Amino acid sequence: MSTKQVEIYYNFRSPYCYLASKRMFDVLEKYDIDILWRPFSGWDGRSEPQRQKSKLRVVRQDVKRFCTRMEIPFTPPPMHTDGTNAGLVSMLAEEQGKLGAWVKAVMHAEWGEGQDIGDQAVLIAVGESIGLSAAQVIDALGNAQYQEQMAQHWQQAQEAGVFGVPTFVVGEELFWGNDRLDFLADYLGELGLGK
Repeated sequence: MSTKQVEIYYNFRSPYCYLASKRMFDVLEKYDIDILWRPFSGWDGRSEPQRQKSKLRVVRQDVKRFCTRMEIPFTPPPMHTDGTNAGLVSMLAEEQGKLGAWVKAVMHAEWGEGQDIGDQAVLIAVGESIGLSAAQVIDALGNAQYQEQMAQHWQQAQEAGVFGVPTFVVGEELFWGNDRLDFLADYLGELGLGK
């Protein structure tokens, strides 16, 4: 992988991905890079359900502190929410040049408004708000190629040493967490990739 490429490993169900969504595209657009978008499905890249239950209270407290500091809303979605469908539509959004808009809008709907982004109607509404039609969203949800790619993303992530989300990979360097965006920006600057 070239050091001009930034792989973004992402799970729409992660509150830390919500935090990252507020800044990551603004940070990355300052650099002459190619973004390789790698969304996950289900629990990929996140704590296992049993472990998640034991740390839920602390994670919610932590994320609420970040949200307060960032002055953004925090309304967790229903516990059963699955981010897989949002990941599938994100690949369509990327193809349409709307990836940043999709990620920001769907994460706000989920973590800012508490909506269930596993619900097709929610995703259609978010899609329409950024210029994707209902038909496009529905087609993306059933796209076998997208589904296969998402499974491959988790395999690629494990091979690269990724264990959580969001993770940004540049060459051999891994930047894990929403609070590592400044380190990522520093590294891209050191590589002389600033615009």
